[in-house]
Amino acid sequence: MSKHSSVKADEAAGTAPFHLDLWFYFTLQNWVLDFGRPIAMLVFPLEWFPLNKPSVGDYFHMAYNIITPFLLLQLIERCPRTLPRSLIYVSIITFIMGASIHLVGDSVNHRLIFSGYQNHLSVRENPIIKNLKPETLIDSFELLYYYDEYLGHSMWYIPFFLILFMYFSGCFTPTKAESSMPGAALLLVVPSGLYYWYLVTEGQIFILFIFTSFAMLALVLHQKRKRLFLDSNGLFLFYSFALTLLLVALWVAWLWNDPVLRKKYPGVIYVPEPWAFYTLHVSSQH
Repeated sequence: MSKHSSVKADEAAGTAPFHLDLWFYFTLQNWVLDFGRPIAMLVFPLEWFPLNKPSVGDYFHMAYNIITPFLLLQLIERCPRTLPRSLIYVSIITFIMGASIHLVGDSVNHRLIFSGYQNHLSVRENPIIKNLKPETLIDSFELLYYYDEYLGHSMWYIPFFLILFMYFSGCFTPTKAESSMPGAALLLVVPSGLYYWYLVTEGQIFILFIFTSFAMLALVLHQKRKRLFLDSNGLFLFYSFALTLLLVALWVAWLWNDPVLRKKYPGVIYVPEPWAFYTLHVSSQH
């Protein structure tokens, strides 16, 4: 009976207004603290952050690991629908753990760039790694790469997209007139979608992203049969992801015939990393 009452309460709660403040802060901190992290490491003088100490990018990452879970929790609290708290808490905890694992691995990886490490090559093919003695040291660097690119990314991004999807599931309204976005939301879609393009390509999480996108689309179609429509927040997420999908397709098409990147990403799904492209085609020219 109580569960039935809570559902009725959710339905009566109405549609949440567009969360301009949260989406703006969320997009801004994503660009500054995540995308801007490796750029800051290249811009700030190396003398200020010696190679045996945390870099400015590491401090950006630490701030990201604190601010992002806080914003996600704020977003969940504003969801018109009551979401399973236990699943939310476990997802947030896993997110923080995964992002922290990534912090360490990514810190060492970007510091290695100053020593000649090339992101477009595998660990064993890198000139500064392949001649290390004893050879078991190479295994240690591959373990570090695994923590950075696989375990860290999985524990970081799976709960991240799960939280966004759970929030998205509550962004429906029975009123067709409320299924629209304000001008500010439309302006935010471009930087938001562009950031998710970076996240999907650099994080190598295309499968997770496309699965989440199809799940969102399936939910939209399912709810439409019930005469429920996306509210402004749901539309913002949906259009951001649609723009991301378009940008990823254009990115892959542009680099489709690149022989070096093809060698590094030999699988069926070919989605090159922006920083691999940078070390191959940009920094190598200077």
